[in-house]
Amino acid sequence: MPRRILIAKPGLDGHDRGAKVVARALRDAGNEVIYSGLHQTPAQIVETAIQEDVNAIGLSALSGAHMTLFPAVVELLRERAAADVVVFGGGIVPERDAEVLKEQGIAAVFTPGTPLAEVTGWVESNVGSR
Repeated sequence: MPRRILIAKPGLDGHDRGAKVVARALRDAGNEVIYSGLHQTPAQIVETAIQEDVNAIGLSALSGAHMTLFPAVVELLRERAAADVVVFGGGIVPERDAEVLKEQGIAAVFTPGTPLAEVTGWVESNVGSR
C-alpha cells in the first residue's frame, strides 16, 4: 500500500506554492497525499492526520513561527497516541532552528532550493507504509 502523507500549512502563513509543489512531487512518486490547505492549527492538523490514518505529516512554514508550530504538532501526536506518525518540515528555517527542531522530534527539515528528488527520496527511506 502506498504511504499516506498529509501536507499542512500551520499558522497564519498564506504562501502555499512550495507546499503544493512538494505535495505534487510526493504524489508523483507514488504516495497518497492529502493537502489540508492554509491556516491550520496544530490541533486541526493532528486531527486530520488521525482521521486520514497518515504515515507522515509534512509541515510548511514561511512565517517564522516554525519553532512554536512544528513542536506543537509533535506533542499533540504524542498526546493522541499517534507518535508513530513521522513529522517533517520545510520552509524558511535557519539551520540552527532546524537542529533544535530535530531534537524536538521533527525528523527532517527541508529549505527552499532542496531538490524535490531529495525530499521524495528521504520520504521513501524514512517513512513506512501501512
